[in-house]
Amino acid sequence: MDIGVVLQTTPPAARVVDLAQRAETYGFSHVWTFDSHILWEEPYVIHSAIMAATRNVIVGPMVTNPATRDWTVTASTYATLNEMYGNRTVCGIGRGDSAVRVTNGKPTTLATMREAVHVIRELANGRGAEIGGSTITLPWASKSRLEVWGAGYGPKALKMIGENCDGFILQLADPQITSWMIEAVKTAASDAGRDPDSLTMCVAAPAYVSDDLAYARDQTRWFGGMVGNHVADIVERYGADAGVPQALTAYIAGRQGYDYNQHGSASSEHVDFVPDDVSDRFCLRGPVEAHLERLSELKELGVDQFAVYLQHDAKDETLAAYGQRIIPALLDLAAAKT
Repeated sequence: MDIGVVLQTTPPAARVVDLAQRAETYGFSHVWTFDSHILWEEPYVIHSAIMAATRNVIVGPMVTNPATRDWTVTASTYATLNEMYGNRTVCGIGRGDSAVRVTNGKPTTLATMREAVHVIRELANGRGAEIGGSTITLPWASKSRLEVWGAGYGPKALKMIGENCDGFILQLADPQITSWMIEAVKTAASDAGRDPDSLTMCVAAPAYVSDDLAYARDQTRWFGGMVGNHVADIVERYGADAGVPQALTAYIAGRQGYDYNQHGSASSEHVDFVPDDVSDRFCLRGPVEAHLERLSELKELGVDQFAVYLQHDAKDETLAAYGQRIIPALLDLAAAKT
């Protein structure tokens, strides 16, 4: 199982680059960032600095969206980064959350997301895509390679991802929900005539290594509030019986709204509705052994990458714990001599 890290592009950008460098040193495979250009700094500029300062990590947004960026510009950005630094990019994409809601917009439709996935992937892989009645190609991008991974929770989103995307991003680490959603994505892929095992399954959630569980909860409870935004959309669209596990939808009954000024912040003041048991299921907390146990369970469910959301007061300590104790324990190394 690969281990990635998810960073906010909070100033100073040099600190984000520094965290990315140390993540690579510790053996993390991917460096992801939020993509919310008003709440934080522009990620693609920082991606270029990260790639210049590293050698191997794959870099991308978790997640971008089809609404706030022209799709051809997005594709050109990835292809340019690939030309400059080797094919080391991945595009995580969803319908849109904070980047569009802060400007009083709305998430795109799944049909729009599907079209964006196709256009971005084709152009960033040096192929042509139909846009406005013409075939558009980036003539200089023939060597660029890009996978597009879709993020979502609802049944229609999972179906679209299975049918169209190269990977699936699930932003929570609950084993029961993970199992159900991976199965839904793989079934959709199979029904569409695709090889379900060709899709990469990525689970992303906060991780906090500590024996003080209560304090770790306080530092990562924000995540349940963030996930609750997407769950609320599903319930509004499909009703209380939303076609997804009750383990995902039931907990938002006490939700009173959301303040995007505190989005992704450990100091969020509007996440008291998230119960301890839900927060514990969604996140990884506790001593190293507890993290290894959950990661092993996720791996058995078919998860190919776990991405650590690093939005709390122990960024350096978490990177060190994962790099020195958790990532090495996950490696399946052959014996030097038999």
